[in-house]
Amino acid sequence: MNESYLIPSASVVIEEEIKHSRFISSLFHCSSEQELKCALTNIKAQYPGANHYCYAFIANSPKNGVAIGSSDDGEPAGSAGRPMLATLQGANIGEIGAIVVRYFGGTKLGVGGLVRAYSSGIKQGLLQLETELKLIRYPARLVCDYHQLKDVEHFLARSEALVTDKQFTDKVLIEFMLPKRFQSQLTQELATMSQGGLRPDFDI
Repeated sequence: MNESYLIPSASVVIEEEIKHSRFISSLFHCSSEQELKCALTNIKAQYPGANHYCYAFIANSPKNGVAIGSSDDGEPAGSAGRPMLATLQGANIGEIGAIVVRYFGGTKLGVGGLVRAYSSGIKQGLLQLETELKLIRYPARLVCDYHQLKDVEHFLARSEALVTDKQFTDKVLIEFMLPKRFQSQLTQELATMSQGGLRPDFDI
């Protein structure tokens, strides 16, 4: 399993006129269907009165076949959303959404023409899209004494961990997300530092 994948780090908008119809293609970071729906609401407000607002999204890693979706929004079945999704999947980029706005110009394009038109702006946008590498991290937790906290935080930072919560009682509970490849290294460093007293608890 890959431990990282590319995600968009900025949005891109491509505008084209194809046989008198205006197509506006937006590509953006999208980590959930809810995020896609928010973007759709914003785009409908930004480009009111369009005939179609078609979309596709991959809300997880590029190879994830579950957290995906698409919509033809009134265009002939399979002529917009599915080709858009296929174009995104071919780019091998995760957490990506695409919305294409169409203002109909009076000339029908046919299913083949629509497939090409809805894919065109996305293909151009993907060439311009800025990306960054996302490390896949897994949940973990650790309980330590107060005097150990500074050293623990140092080791967590070196292991590219993201601390998500700290709870201070008689001891300190630290919840964090860690790339899998650093699990054994972190376990060993903490054991050495604490003479075997500290052991992180990994969910996976």
